[in-house]
Amino acid sequence: MSVEAEVTLQEALEAFDFGAPLVGAVRYGHGHINDTFCVHTQPDDEPCVRFILQRMSAQAFHHPDELMKNIIGVTEFLGEEIRKNGGDRSREAMEVLRPKSGEDFFTDSKGGAWRVYPFIEGTHCLQSADTPELFAASGRAFGRFQKMLQKFPAETLFETIPHFHDTEDRLKKFKEALAEDKLGRAKNCQPEIQFILDREEDCSVCLKALRDGILPLRVTHNDTKLNNVLIDAESGEGICVIDLDTTMPGLSVNDFGDSIRFGANHSAEDEKDLSKVNLDVELFDVYTEAFLDGCGGALTDAELDYMPWGAKLMTLECGIRFLTDYLVGDTYFRTSREDQNLDRTRTQFKLVSDMEARWEELKTIVNKHRR
Repeated sequence: MSVEAEVTLQEALEAFDFGAPLVGAVRYGHGHINDTFCVHTQPDDEPCVRFILQRMSAQAFHHPDELMKNIIGVTEFLGEEIRKNGGDRSREAMEVLRPKSGEDFFTDSKGGAWRVYPFIEGTHCLQSADTPELFAASGRAFGRFQKMLQKFPAETLFETIPHFHDTEDRLKKFKEALAEDKLGRAKNCQPEIQFILDREEDCSVCLKALRDGILPLRVTHNDTKLNNVLIDAESGEGICVIDLDTTMPGLSVNDFGDSIRFGANHSAEDEKDLSKVNLDVELFDVYTEAFLDGCGGALTDAELDYMPWGAKLMTLECGIRFLTDYLVGDTYFRTSREDQNLDRTRTQFKLVSDMEARWEELKTIVNKHRR
């Protein structure tokens, strides 16, 4: 998070009409990319009304205009779908509060880009799924996200982070880092290097299916972790998908797969004892059923067929990214100890191996729940 955001915070607060006197703004949440504040307002004798104010990361997102066009387009489309289906627009989709200028976002005197969302009360943002029910709740929410956006023209969205889930490009960057080996670290990870090279052709499976017209281009979230779903405090259901910064054209199987990578195991991301790192097939089953229930039949037969591939490739891709970062000197992923990115690589590859060993079982689970 940036200290500079504190300098221009007052500018940003004055740029928006919050509809009531401001009480204050404090740092909020666990995010590491954007600078996030919770803004408190007091409308007369009514209860406090809160908003989320964010300074978008210039390091992560070089074109805030494109980023906000994506988010406004998607949230407005979602809002219409929710209204048509009799839902609560104020709770089931994010909404952008434009600055007084009427622009999509506010630019401060230092060039920082700011946006505001109404705060969705009565919800939790959880960092991990302590129960299968919570994991399923996130699956239904991300499935509904796919269903509601199935008619949105995905090709009109900007790539806010180019090649984000382009496994072929991740492989290419890995090979470049390996060829340079500027820190001489390749000698420390020969089995992991070979693991990737043995699966080089796998990296093209889903992208080739997209190019061949087998898999359709969709609006995808691209960061489908539990903490990007707001969980209703009373019902325990996932009611709103948040953090739409990486919402771009993509593959539905990648959104499914990233959730499996993140949630269908019980180990730490950098666990050194690989005997503790295992794919939980029961959680794969729970999530698959919930995700497809949320999708409500929106996916094609081909997308259903490729769901295990989404899980495998999102996990393999993540491991490739960790190992690439290890080879170039730990410049992207934050580390707190030596060889942490190498340990992260090994956990991802252990999960990939588990998926491969239980491949037929994964396909049987998907077929059990397909519509």
